[in-house]
Amino acid sequence: MTKPVTILEPLAAPGDAEAIARLQARLVEQATAEDLLDVAYRTLDTPVGSLLLAATPAGVVRVAYPIQGHEDILASLARHVSPRVLYAPARLDLVALQLDEYFAGRRRFFDLPLDLQLAHGFRRTVLDHLSEIAYGTTASYSTVAAAAGNPKAFRAVASACASNPLPVVVPCHRVVRRDGALAGYVGGLDAKHTLLELEATP
Repeated sequence: MTKPVTILEPLAAPGDAEAIARLQARLVEQATAEDLLDVAYRTLDTPVGSLLLAATPAGVVRVAYPIQGHEDILASLARHVSPRVLYAPARLDLVALQLDEYFAGRRRFFDLPLDLQLAHGFRRTVLDHLSEIAYGTTASYSTVAAAAGNPKAFRAVASACASNPLPVVVPCHRVVRRDGALAGYVGGLDAKHTLLELEATP
């Protein structure tokens, strides 16, 4: 029988915060010891909003914007990855550190293990090529389609970018229209503009 999803957040009155933190730490420790922690998650405040970060033992599996609905994303992870989901921020300290460095302008690429199980087929191929677009540069949808082996599949590239489970880390924000104009983005056009402006800053 599939166990029910476990999604625990450190929500408590100010006087209870330390006790809740200790309980949360014990839960994480026990889940780890019993090999029950399949998906760890936390949030991180950034210039593009509070990002939800989630990882499996294989690597980072999800980065999500507030506009996508963090509770919806957690429910989706429970359905498609594992129902054993736990708020375990320490598990994502390296991810948070590298994102902080990126937003501070001190990091140009991410050195993180990735779990791409949520991307399949051509979409997975597109994600592999997105990471080849250098920091501070952009590529058109048709250019990415050609690199992925199907020059005419620019609409499929747009769809892959729109469903990218790891925005920012896998830089779909660097894909633009052929004329350089910004197209839709999973985090909203303001977020896309902010990321491109950040990368354009010397």
